[in-house]
Amino acid sequence: MVKPGDLAPLADAMTAWRRDLHAHPELGFEERRTAAFVAATLREAGIEVTEGIGRTGVVGSLTGTARPSDRAIGLRADMDALAMAEATGLPWASTHPGRMHACGHDGHTAMLLGAALWLARHRDRFAGTLRFIFQPAEESRGGADAMLSDGLFARFPVDAVYGLHNLPGLPLGTIAVPRDKVLASSDTWGVVFRGRGTHGAKPHLGTDAVLAAAAFIQAIQAIVSRETDPLEPAVVSVGALAAGDPAAPNVIPAEVRLIGTARAFSAAVRDRLEARLAAIADGIAATHDVAAEPSYTRRLSPTRNHPDHAARMVAAAATTLGAEQARDDHPPITAGEDFSSFLGVVPGAYAWLGTGDPGHSEGVHHNPRFDFNDAALVPGAAFWCGLALQELAP
Repeated sequence: MVKPGDLAPLADAMTAWRRDLHAHPELGFEERRTAAFVAATLREAGIEVTEGIGRTGVVGSLTGTARPSDRAIGLRADMDALAMAEATGLPWASTHPGRMHACGHDGHTAMLLGAALWLARHRDRFAGTLRFIFQPAEESRGGADAMLSDGLFARFPVDAVYGLHNLPGLPLGTIAVPRDKVLASSDTWGVVFRGRGTHGAKPHLGTDAVLAAAAFIQAIQAIVSRETDPLEPAVVSVGALAAGDPAAPNVIPAEVRLIGTARAFSAAVRDRLEARLAAIADGIAATHDVAAEPSYTRRLSPTRNHPDHAARMVAAAATTLGAEQARDDHPPITAGEDFSSFLGVVPGAYAWLGTGDPGHSEGVHHNPRFDFNDAALVPGAAFWCGLALQELAP
């Protein structure tokens, strides 16, 4: 058994690591400094390290000495930052303009490193092999798939894989594990409407792609509100619209481009979103005498826990952090996660780590004022250690 107090001696180190990583954020597949730091820290602890998995990913392997065992589990942390400017004003704020750790991946990396160091010092307490998976490019750049394409689980086989993500608003140190649905699919759709551009004062001489785009934006709201079962979550949002030139307000442009996101938790709803977006685009185009070119790109599959492994995470949380800190369910969230790619290959589960604390104003994910709550580092690392000892018990 392990308790947060056992990880307390690593608190200062984890905090220093986290703040250094926060000050030096790197985008997906550019995490060279981060990956080098992770690899060096693992090697210093006597952990076998393989670099360059999925371009900038790192895998550390640690085998317990309690007894011989073929069992292995993977523990995953993501390393990448976001392309956005930071506005926290903190001493450890980003030193890279337009780059920021606004989702807490700096905290995830520091926690898993802390757990790895503690477990390396206590390898006599478990049997089997731990794979510490430091993944690049989680933020919609395909890092999980890149690692899988490099043979992640063929080269580093595991019986199960587990993921952990911070969650503002959930009480500090709480572990909440969804029983099934965790995160939605995340897809990108687009439509290009092409008409016959004309003088703004002579609209009858052309066909109005802007008007078609406006009608399309209104029409797609019915996909969720009127065509989807109210008990089946779905999201369709417009994220970008481009048409014309502000310097030419007397021109009706010939082309309008729309891009947006679509989210769902079931294959049937996901299929319907794709089909209806295209059908509505074509119908609107016909109505307005313009051409439509719809597209739909499937990016992330829904993240759904394997119930047995979710229960194992809850049990480890209760043993390590206390029953009051362990929640055996959490409502699904419509964000997306490429951890779903790992769960499509091997069984496992994904948990939320509470970072909510009245004394720490961290903001919400993907916000320029977000800052991971360092008070969550010890309970998070302790949870990882507790799960490892539970799953690889002698």
